[in-house]
Amino acid sequence: MKRFFNFIPNLISLLNLLSGCLSIIFALEGYPGYAGIFILIAGLFDFLDGFSARLLKAYSETGKELDSLADVVSFGVAPGMIAFVMMKKGLPGVNLPLHLISASVWQWILLLSPLLIPAFSALRLAKFNIDTRQSVNFIGMPTPANAILWASFGIISGFASHPEISLLLFTPANILPVIIITSLLMVSEIPMFSLKFSGFSFAENWYRYIFLLSALLLLLFLKLYGLPVVILFYVILSLAFYLLRVEL
Repeated sequence: MKRFFNFIPNLISLLNLLSGCLSIIFALEGYPGYAGIFILIAGLFDFLDGFSARLLKAYSETGKELDSLADVVSFGVAPGMIAFVMMKKGLPGVNLPLHLISASVWQWILLLSPLLIPAFSALRLAKFNIDTRQSVNFIGMPTPANAILWASFGIISGFASHPEISLLLFTPANILPVIIITSLLMVSEIPMFSLKFSGFSFAENWYRYIFLLSALLLLLFLKLYGLPVVILFYVILSLAFYLLRVEL
């Protein structure tokens, strides 16, 4: 029975991994909205595997490695595929099967630029695993936050009631800078706060409460469009704390 309970966090990590795989399938089949939803589901499983490991005291080196491998797929490859599909759709004359594409070198560079997302996500996770400074808060943008950003773009692209807004927002000229900036943020040395509560004291968690309340209001008022704004707010708030030397 003890061995079964010890395996529960690993099982949840596998569900995270499988959710990421489903996200990749939906993205490549042309359903970015569902791809985004499965990244959010993977994020839920990512939270639950850590929560269950702490609750059951079921820590292991295998679990740690499995969690990172699942995160590379769900928060690296999957958002990269959403960005790839959106870039492919936005480039004139490129939204075709790969063997039929006749494009310039620059168009191929743009088309393949989303591969920076899984590459930098893997680098970020590798650094995180050996960085003892990140036990409370993060150094650099966490991969789940970046994945949620791209998941939100996929959901907006797939389910927004005003498709003309998506056409204006998700152009190659807009997608490329976001890919580059978020990739660099993941491996940056900028401190970013964690949402892990060590207790419920307002004095110790005031910035978390402010962020969560603001995020809730943004989602209530902006609905689908609120999710990327929440991630942007998280980055801006972390940068503000860093520049103002606020102790977290």
